[in-house]
Amino acid sequence: MPFRHGLTITESATGPRALSALSLAVIGLVATASTTGDVEAQAQLDADFPLNEPVLISGGVDIAAGKAGDGGTLGPALRAIGDQASPIVVVVRVEEGADEAETEANVIGSTDGNTYTGLQALLAAQTRLGVKPTILGAPNLDSQAVVEEMVSIAKKLRGFVYAGAKGADGSTPAATEAEAITYRENFGHRELMVIWPDTAQGGGDNIARALGLRAQIDELTGWHKTLSNVPLVGITGLEHDVHFDLTDPSTAAGLLNASEVTTIIRQNGFRFWGNRTCADEAQPEFVFESAVRTSQALQAIIEQIVSPFLDQPMTNGLIKDILETGNARFRQLAVEGRIIGAEMFFDQDQNSAQELAQGRPRFRIQFTPVAPLENPNVDLVITDFYYSGFADQLI
Repeated sequence: MPFRHGLTITESATGPRALSALSLAVIGLVATASTTGDVEAQAQLDADFPLNEPVLISGGVDIAAGKAGDGGTLGPALRAIGDQASPIVVVVRVEEGADEAETEANVIGSTDGNTYTGLQALLAAQTRLGVKPTILGAPNLDSQAVVEEMVSIAKKLRGFVYAGAKGADGSTPAATEAEAITYRENFGHRELMVIWPDTAQGGGDNIARALGLRAQIDELTGWHKTLSNVPLVGITGLEHDVHFDLTDPSTAAGLLNASEVTTIIRQNGFRFWGNRTCADEAQPEFVFESAVRTSQALQAIIEQIVSPFLDQPMTNGLIKDILETGNARFRQLAVEGRIIGAEMFFDQDQNSAQELAQGRPRFRIQFTPVAPLENPNVDLVITDFYYSGFADQLI
């Protein structure tokens, strides 16, 4: 080393890291599209939305809807999403089959590890487009088999699925609340919300609007707010009337909600009504949509917390930096009202010398999600108390 008489400064980056804001408001939409125009119009549609390829739409949902042809589910779905917000959407266009079974197979898709078709193409979106869809739906294509596959995809993407309730055949829309309730019993997935009825527009319009509204809520309020009780834009009526009374649980809306089916009510405009997922009895902590999406958000945030420290020399200082980075972020989330609280721990009894020597420290995080105010109880008491001093007030 050459001789130097003076101060030498070496820059290093230690201490807690600042984390960027996280967005989960990316829609994954699987749809069909066609055109009755000439060969040139079809060629343009194929160029804009190639079959089984994830296509990124950012900031121009309405413009994209105008390019989606005049047949199939894509155009109506994009217009319904655009009524609610202008989110980032990953579209996978699939071919409409000769019959319902063939279309269903095209929607479900397949993969050999190199090529992905149908729903599977959503798994390739992050690699190809740089975004990960987490709000998933296939309006008017979401048969029971498709929903099961969407949930499988959602588990891999840490996403959430919105699907319409079907009748006994598992493919045509439910005609009554009883059919919707029976259909919901087919599922035990915390990553799924079942919705009934459709809007007057039909064709899975309710699901498309759920996707758009979910993205809007994520951006304006946050992933800790459920879909319920937020005004919808663009609805003129419902495919089936739903009786609703805020204080009467025996109405159709009350029965649907009691069976974990989200419905649509009309009260100061149309709005979704229901907070519940299809979580099974073994997961009571994830019955609320907000609890599931909070857990998913925290998993993504944990990646942000830990990834800058991976493969760095594991010293006491490094462990402290990880803890401080995590707990600072959790405190900020609590201040923002996105969680009630969370904390990251490094438990001594869970970190043996042998495991640490293998580079496998174990952290523990506990958190409390924000529950929706689903059922406030008010005691109404009749009393003569306020007649006290009544005569004196007349003097």
